[in-house]
Amino acid sequence: MSNRDKKTSKPQKSKLPLVISLFLVGAILVSYFIFPEVQSFMNEAWNVLTSDDEKRIESWVSGFGWMGPVVLVLAMIAQMFLLIIPSVLLMVVAILAYGPIWGSVIVFASVFAASSVGYVIGDYFGDSIVKKIIGEKSEKRVEDFLDDYGFWAVIVTRLNPFLSNDAISFVGGLLQMGYWKFIGATLVGIAPLTLFIAYFGGSTEGLKTGLLWGSLVSLVAFGAYVWWDKKLRNKK
Repeated sequence: MSNRDKKTSKPQKSKLPLVISLFLVGAILVSYFIFPEVQSFMNEAWNVLTSDDEKRIESWVSGFGWMGPVVLVLAMIAQMFLLIIPSVLLMVVAILAYGPIWGSVIVFASVFAASSVGYVIGDYFGDSIVKKIIGEKSEKRVEDFLDDYGFWAVIVTRLNPFLSNDAISFVGGLLQMGYWKFIGATLVGIAPLTLFIAYFGGSTEGLKTGLLWGSLVSLVAFGAYVWWDKKLRNKK
């Protein structure tokens, strides 16, 4: 049975993750309109995080002290719905602000949280909501990719910052890919990119050049694999 077939035969599961997610989203929305301090903070967060200025974001996050990591985790979740904030920028900021070791830990925690939220949304809310978030064409493209290559599709998508990291989370839940299999592939795929940023994070130019070449190499390598795989399938 393919992942696509599994969408039509969902087993009964706990509603607790859905209830918690709705409660948190509702609490944030109510707080925004009731408390001026929350509204001011969220407006400032929007201005800073969409500035695309690494130093400004780093300074802002560092100002929260021990709460900084929590802010980064929440920002990583929020960027799934705000496509103008690249996830790789938040990864770089985490490592610049907290160093290669603790910064990497924060990156893993952020990606884990954001991926889990995306998975739950795809799993519980289904096709119509996912299409509204990422678009019908993106959903179809990622769905076919994930249905064909499963575990490896998640790894390659996480490995390359230019691919749709957020879409793979929504579609992973939509296609009922096993949660722990999905999260395992996510963490395996994000590890090389995180280590790369941690190593080159001190040099912005070196980091940008390395990310560009690393992404191109991984894309070419996987493109070659897909071409070879389709060639073998056609022969069979």
